[in-house]
Amino acid sequence: MPKLLQLDTFQSDAGNLTVFEKLIPGTIKRVFYIYGATDSSRGGHRHHKSWNALICLHGSCHIYNNDGLLKENFILDNPKTCLILEPKDWHIMDSFSHDCILLVLSNEYYDRADYIDQPYLMQPQQVAL
Repeated sequence: MPKLLQLDTFQSDAGNLTVFEKLIPGTIKRVFYIYGATDSSRGGHRHHKSWNALICLHGSCHIYNNDGLLKENFILDNPKTCLILEPKDWHIMDSFSHDCILLVLSNEYYDRADYIDQPYLMQPQQVAL
């Protein structure tokens, strides 16, 4: 299940300092950022091993997530907020504002074999009578 966290931020007259540490297992092996994706949709996958942390450094974007049990939507629009995605979290990133910069930190190097492109097929909810 994804976790939306508020990152520790320290404010002073010299500016703000926001800290990312000890939020995903292992060490950070890969860092990338997405920008200029205004009308695009990114993601559309989950992973075998990779955990990802998403931080919108500037602007805003929408994240849709499906972990096989629950469908959720998130808006990232503050650099103090971080969305942690576990490997099982099938996600799509879209609705990027024109000034969006989405930073992604991962605990695995890029490996195409780690990607699972098929979304979960959701089972209808059973209602107790």
